[in-house]
Amino acid sequence: MGLIKIENMEFYAFHGHYREEQIVGNKFLVDLHIESDLATPAASDDLKDAINYQLAYRLLKEEMEKKSKLLENIAKRILDVIYDNFEGLQKVTVKVSKMNPPMGGGRIEKVSVTLTR
Repeated sequence: MGLIKIENMEFYAFHGHYREEQIVGNKFLVDLHIESDLATPAASDDLKDAINYQLAYRLLKEEMEKKSKLLENIAKRILDVIYDNFEGLQKVTVKVSKMNPPMGGGRIEKVSVTLTR
C-alpha cells in the first residue's frame, strides 16, 4: 500500500452560496490523497502502471472550474471523477478550502471540507 499526495493546489474559482461569491470569486486550496498499491509502478518505473498525477490534477482542475454553491458538492464531484478515471484505488481523501470566506465578522483564514471514500 502507498499514499500519493497532491497538496496545496491553488485555484481562483466562483463557488459559493451568495451571488457576490459567484461573481467576484475567491481563492481555494485543494489537497488530494490517494491510497493504492504502488508496488507495480515502483517496480516497473512505467507511467502506464501508475496513477498519473498530471491527469489527476487536470480532472480536479476541471471540477474546480464548474460552479458549486457548497464545498461539500465540490469535494464529492472530485471524488467521483477520480474514482471514475483510475483503477485500484483503496481510499481517496479530498480537502477543499475556501480562503478568507465571507462570514460576516472578523478575519477567518479559511473554511474547509474533507471527504473520504
